[in-house]
Parts: sequence; structure tokens; C-alpha cells
Amino acid sequence: MPSSAKELVDLLVLEDLDVDLYRGRQPQTERQRVFGGQVAAQAVMAAVRSVDAELMMHSLHSYFLRPGDHSVPIIYDVERIRDGRSFSTRRVVARQHGRPIYFLTASFQRPEDGYDHADRMPEVRPPEESMRMPDVVRRLGGEAEAARWDREWSALDARYVGVSGKGMPEDPDHPAQAQLWIRVDGRLDDEPRTHLAAFTFASDLTLLGATLVPHGVSITSPTLMPASLDHSIWFHRPFRADEWWLYDQVSPTAVGGRGLATARVFTQDGTLVATVAQEGLIRRLDGPRRDRV
Repeated sequence: MPSSAKELVDLLVLEDLDVDLYRGRQPQTERQRVFGGQVAAQAVMAAVRSVDAELMMHSLHSYFLRPGDHSVPIIYDVERIRDGRSFSTRRVVARQHGRPIYFLTASFQRPEDGYDHADRMPEVRPPEESMRMPDVVRRLGGEAEAARWDREWSALDARYVGVSGKGMPEDPDHPAQAQLWIRVDGRLDDEPRTHLAAFTFASDLTLLGATLVPHGVSITSPTLMPASLDHSIWFHRPFRADEWWLYDQVSPTAVGGRGLATARVFTQDGTLVATVAQEGLIRRLDGPRRDRV
């Protein structure tokens, strides 16, 4: 995975193959399959290449169809579904080995004024007083797991605030909650679309973990088969992915081997800038893990 902000930005640069057809490269990784956030972020970059610069993505909805193969590039094919006076819609299919592995539908809007309200950010410890994720991983899994985190995720600076009953108060109405501060660990350029894609990359990192909070199971447990199934983001207000944002996550339910998590995203000044939702596979295993979902 990218080890710096620069490598993350490089990963988001797509190769032009034809009109609305792009190729995305792969990073070095120890993962068995392509990270879902990478595919989503590259698909975002493919979609934004097909609209006017003044149009801003306000939502995306996507499905992960097959595990990605990190040994070969990914092809992104953009379909221009609609161009209206205020909104435009794009569909992106990501393919490997001639088969789709991911679908994304994105909607863009021309900026306009309107009614404005938002939730208030919860009171939390600031990132400077929160624990770095490598230190959390070290406590849970030892030095080897902490070193693996550093190798795979060092492009991101993530700080653990807490989960239900550990750093966050118990709430019988919401038994599965988790909070982290996250930012890209390095300065990005000022292009808003870079920040949308970089945030999309990071947004897939911890949501499934929130669904496991009440069950005392780690996302890396050998008794678990985890996989992102779908992923949606609503972008409310502009923000920078390289400045702190609070990932305020809650899992309202887990059932049938699937867990649902939603997250409100706040900048450090308390502004609600995005909302994320994801359902994923959290299948219990009686034997060794298998890649096939």
C-alpha cells in the first residue's frame, strides 16, 4: 500500500487508454486482495475526469463484486449516464481478467445556495491526545502486527479515540460505536478532487471493525472472513483529507454474516462534511480463511 502522501497521490493518477477508459496501477502490498478503498478512490478519479471542473461529486454508491488481483492493473470504464443543467451522473465499472470487480455510480452537482443545517460534533479527545493506531495494534497483536500496519497504512495518520466501553461510554441504544481521527500523513495539493479520492481511499479502512465492537473480535482474526460488500459516501461540504477529520462510526446492526456501519465525518472545527455507509461480510469461520466470498 502507499507509504506516503506522495505515493497515495501517485496511486490516484490513472493512465489514459481511450475516451473514458483508464488503467490504474497497483501498489506494493502484502494483502491477499486489492484494498477496496483503493478501487473506490481510483474509480472516483476516473469519474471526475469526465465532468466539468466546476461540478462537484456529492454522492457515490458502489458494490464490490469480486476480490481484486493486486498482481495486474485495473481497467476503469466510465459511462456518461446523464448531463443536466444542475446534476450529472456517471457510472464506472472496474475490471480485471475481463470481469467486473467493482461498480460505482456517482452524482455531481453545480454549486448552489440553499437551506443549511447539520449535526453537532460529539465531544471527543483531540487527535493530539489520542493513541496512534500502530500503538493500538501493537497492544492487541504485538510488534509484528504493528510493523505490518506501518508498512501497509503509513500514508494515513490514524488516532484511536475509543470504542463502546473502551474510551467511549457504554450506550445500550447503540452497542457498537467507534471513533478515530484520520488524515493523510502529508500535504496534498489544493485540487478538491484529489481530496475526495484520498478521503474515499481512507473511508474503507475501519468501518467493518466498528461492526465487530460488541463481539470482541478483531478484523484481522483468523476466525473471521471480512469483505466490503457495498460502500456509499455523501459529500456535504468541502474539506481537506490531509487535515484532521473525526470518523464517528456506529453499527446499528449485524445479522446473517453481514454488518452495517455508518459514519459521520467532522472536521476539527466541528463541521459535518460527509456521511459514509457500508455493509460488509463478517462471516465466522470454523476452519481456515478462504478468499472466495
